[in-house]
Amino acid sequence: MTLLAEDLLLVLLDDESGKAIVDGSQLPRVLAGAVLLELALAGTVTPDLEGAVVRKGRLVVRPDPAPADPVLADATRRLADAKPMKPASAIEKLAKGLQDTLLERIADRGWVREDRGRILGLFPTRRWPAVDESHERNVRAELRAALVDGLTPSPRTAALVSMLSAVSAAPKIFPDADKRAVKRRAEEIAEGEWAGAAVRQAVEAVNAAMIAAVTAGAVAASSG
Repeated sequence: MTLLAEDLLLVLLDDESGKAIVDGSQLPRVLAGAVLLELALAGTVTPDLEGAVVRKGRLVVRPDPAPADPVLADATRRLADAKPMKPASAIEKLAKGLQDTLLERIADRGWVREDRGRILGLFPTRRWPAVDESHERNVRAELRAALVDGLTPSPRTAALVSMLSAVSAAPKIFPDADKRAVKRRAEEIAEGEWAGAAVRQAVEAVNAAMIAAVTAGAVAASSG
């Protein structure tokens, strides 16, 4: 089983150019949001909306048992070792180093390759064009069924759609489809009841934090 963040990264990388279809301030944050969302869906982290355990709105972390996947286990440890924080702060914390880790993982799986180069012979660049698109095709097929064909998505696909919606990337995934219709459908799925009542509040908190973090990152990038 791949991580939500790995599948998200695959569809956010252009297969030919190997470059991301969202800007550099958005990508690490949306990947961190996907990791946090996966932990929320597993019940490893939940926002305390009543302030019964930690300060209201901050995350309660349940580190035992630790997730089997090393990326999720590391994220859990980092959150558990820190003071209880709000989802937006957790996303900023988890974003550090995550993009490179995930890029290496999907390269190790043989799905992309790393191409190094230089701009003007001076500035180093890295691109990640597709090598084996078989897994990504399956992910895209499920996304198309939900976003273009209007079928009911699985909870996992709905979670992926919610992350795409947070960075307004869903229409970019299917440039041949009606962009406005895809955007509306992505928002509809993101706001739906796919997560189930037990974790719905956690999902809403993560999605709201994801949008806030991406917006803050975009503002910071433009001011810099």
